[in-house]
Amino acid sequence: MEILKIDGSHGESGGQILRSAVTLSSITGRPIQIENIRKNRKIPGLRAQHLSAVKLLAKLCNAKVEGLHIGSSTIAFHPNQLQDMSLQENVGTAGSISLILQVLIPAVALARRKLELSIIGGTDVLWSPTGDYTKHVLGEAFSRIGINFSMKIKKRGYYPKGGGIVDVLVHPSKKLNPIFLTKQNTKDAKVLCSHSGIYDVESFVDDVNNTLKKNGFSAQSQINEQPAQNQGASLVVFSQDSTSINGADELLDFKNKDIFGKKCQNSFLESNLGVDTNLSDMLVVPLSLINETSVFTVREISEHLQTNLYITSKITGCKYGVGKIDNGYEIRIQGNSDSSIQ
Repeated sequence: MEILKIDGSHGESGGQILRSAVTLSSITGRPIQIENIRKNRKIPGLRAQHLSAVKLLAKLCNAKVEGLHIGSSTIAFHPNQLQDMSLQENVGTAGSISLILQVLIPAVALARRKLELSIIGGTDVLWSPTGDYTKHVLGEAFSRIGINFSMKIKKRGYYPKGGGIVDVLVHPSKKLNPIFLTKQNTKDAKVLCSHSGIYDVESFVDDVNNTLKKNGFSAQSQINEQPAQNQGASLVVFSQDSTSINGADELLDFKNKDIFGKKCQNSFLESNLGVDTNLSDMLVVPLSLINETSVFTVREISEHLQTNLYITSKITGCKYGVGKIDNGYEIRIQGNSDSSIQ
């Protein structure tokens, strides 16, 4: 099969193109070459978390990979058939476990395979979804599509030391379903806070609960103190009903500790359509492989969403449309199911 060349500097020029491209390559069996990886970033090329994601996926599908090293700007990925596997991995830094799972979970599940994974790295770090967001928000959305996984966060890993431990079990998908997430009807929200060594975290959670209640939500909260190699805290607010899944998360910034929770609560309250902005781009890869049309609404079109719509249409041939609606946008994706996942 002819190799497909992809410009990694397209759109936001980050790791999103790499993650989505290798995921789809492993599922469809199409070899790809990604050039100009993270070209416009302060530190271009592959970083540790990108390396771990590609390396793990390559193990799962016995892929031949060229250019797989820190700082590499070009890789070629030649996949073979995905296999059931049990793996252990240490990212070696506070690199995001959640971003690695964005690659592995859909690839394994959509290929009708099973994965048992124990991974060490960052569970709650900058520029990526927190572990709780991945478990509760992405997990709910994926389950409606037909992608099921369990995730146990045994130890938290905050920046800069990392060292978090997560056990993940990914199940083979049995039936893939389109989604229709277009309107938030619920006023029930959940607030989860996890921390290591933050003595006054309860006051921040109380402030978030009170703000949610003032805006008409009934809030259930839970605070978990968990071991970690250094101090840290994360907060996630989420809600779900039959036509919406919305969530927002935040990390404790020690330089601005007094406002911990404000960004998270405000982002959640603004996400009052079918899905939140961060979730929207995570849905595109699996939806691009479902023949039926999926529909969801979102407040804004992020660069990550634009990037994923571009890369999935290029690899799978799916069709998509973006329409303006009151207070946001409607996204329609007509997938193109690959024979390898039938």
